[in-house]
Amino acid sequence: MSINRREFLQTLAVASAGGFGLNSSFALAQESARKFYDLPKFGNVHLLHFTDCHAQLLPIYFREPSVNLGIGAQEGKTPHLVGEYFLKANGIPAGTREAHAFTYLNFTEAAKTYGRVGGFSHLSTIVKQMKASRPGALLLDGGDTWQGSGTALWTNGQDMADAAIALGVDIMTAHWEMTLGEERVMEIVNKDFKGKIEFLAQNIKTADFGDAVFPAYTIRKMNGIPVAIIGQAFPYTPIANPGYMVPNWTFGIQEENLQKTINEAKAKGAKVIVLLSHNGMDVDLKLASRVSGLHAILGGHTHDGVPIPVQVKNPGGMTLVTNAGSNGKYLGVLDFDVKGGKPVDFRYKLMPIFSNLIPEDKSMTALIQKIRKPFESKLQEQLAVTDSLLYRRGNFNGSFDQVILDGLMAQKNAEIAFSPGFRWGTTLLPGQAITMENLLDQTAITYPYTTVNMMSGETIKTILEDVADNLFNPDPYYQQGGDMVRVGGLRYAIDPAASMGKRISEMRLNGELIDANKNYKVAGWAPVSEAAKNLGGEPIWDVVARHLKDIKTVKAIKLNEPVIKGVSGNPGIAPI
Repeated sequence: MSINRREFLQTLAVASAGGFGLNSSFALAQESARKFYDLPKFGNVHLLHFTDCHAQLLPIYFREPSVNLGIGAQEGKTPHLVGEYFLKANGIPAGTREAHAFTYLNFTEAAKTYGRVGGFSHLSTIVKQMKASRPGALLLDGGDTWQGSGTALWTNGQDMADAAIALGVDIMTAHWEMTLGEERVMEIVNKDFKGKIEFLAQNIKTADFGDAVFPAYTIRKMNGIPVAIIGQAFPYTPIANPGYMVPNWTFGIQEENLQKTINEAKAKGAKVIVLLSHNGMDVDLKLASRVSGLHAILGGHTHDGVPIPVQVKNPGGMTLVTNAGSNGKYLGVLDFDVKGGKPVDFRYKLMPIFSNLIPEDKSMTALIQKIRKPFESKLQEQLAVTDSLLYRRGNFNGSFDQVILDGLMAQKNAEIAFSPGFRWGTTLLPGQAITMENLLDQTAITYPYTTVNMMSGETIKTILEDVADNLFNPDPYYQQGGDMVRVGGLRYAIDPAASMGKRISEMRLNGELIDANKNYKVAGWAPVSEAAKNLGGEPIWDVVARHLKDIKTVKAIKLNEPVIKGVSGNPGIAPI
């Protein structure tokens, strides 16, 4: 399907006029839709970018974080800004649709007003229009696409492979895709994607001889201009996720190899060179300062919605660095104007996808219905009702994380619970039913095993210190993304700016200081070791589903958050 600009805007206007909570006047709705999605073509090189959709095919609610701390040199800088700080830095008026898209502010009421975001049917409509108005435009998928939902888990990623092809993805890189295992990844790449989608990763090598597993880059001619796209998969996959799933591959940042790849693409005539990255924003910012020849890094992994690219100086000039959020909530549009063999200007727009402003692409809707049909009754099983806003995103805890922790402690009779600091997971508004689909949005992974162990106080502190260093290490190259492990039962204090091994203090259980030499019963899930897999603990969704059925209603949530030291005035944390 291809529609012209006028037809597209007329369709948007009809859709927006029919959306609840929007302008009742057709003329105002038409103007609102025109302003929001009418993006005139600029220049002659066009890149469309989405990332970290985590298998969300349907429109969702998604609350942005109220805590996204930058420490040391990163304090107060993009992407470590939340709420009003974020709005001010990006010139977004408070109380607007854009303010709702990019911040947590007044989330529940704003969500009721503006509706759900994302959904591949709505994203597809925008993608098709952008491609129709921008000859040769490429759609880039930053990864974390094949994981994050019940259907992705049950179809082994097939639903998302089919949806990506239908969406018109041209090029992708990866992270959570690897948790399907090497064999399954290669099956999709060599079978489903052959001749349709290029799967790139300059930093994945064979463990034996260091050979490239996937192509490092591709050069596409766009309006007569050679454009190079280089792939950068998540560097820490075998550490952050089970290494036994990718035993024959190595990862890493591979900075030196990246520079060689850039130089090779340039020598082959590329006039625009872009890195499609899943490093995380802070890693990309450092990388951009150290390599030469990249015109842009279109990044993912840390789920930051970045409306204004950061311009990073380096020995070769300047590199634009941005990040396109998560959950199918945004589409980034980067236009370069190339003259005299080099980019001389650019335009960038990160467009929120408001599903009740955008008509569905009927062909994508039909595909999604076909994908979901065998699983619909299981997905819609009601487990409980929530009286609270349930969300995940934030450095230290989220209300849905707290539900998981409470369920682990109750069902496993544990004193303490740990839950991974995953950044994926959708949001539920007060009054909504909690279905099995909603629970799987938080837990659908290929290593869902629950564990119960006796741990010494010393071991518990070591775990917290290790995760804190991963999150707050002053060198971005030692940050693996994600957030702090969520903790149930145990209370503690953290100083993010302290040195390694000295961030965690005042650990207490039931008001009593934790004894380093005493053992405590600790429940958890998502172990990365093969030994834990072999023990075969029951899947986390079974544990939490049982808990939700027991309690029937999720009442007001009290987050078990640490005392955070030294962050007064930090614009990465909302004023309390």
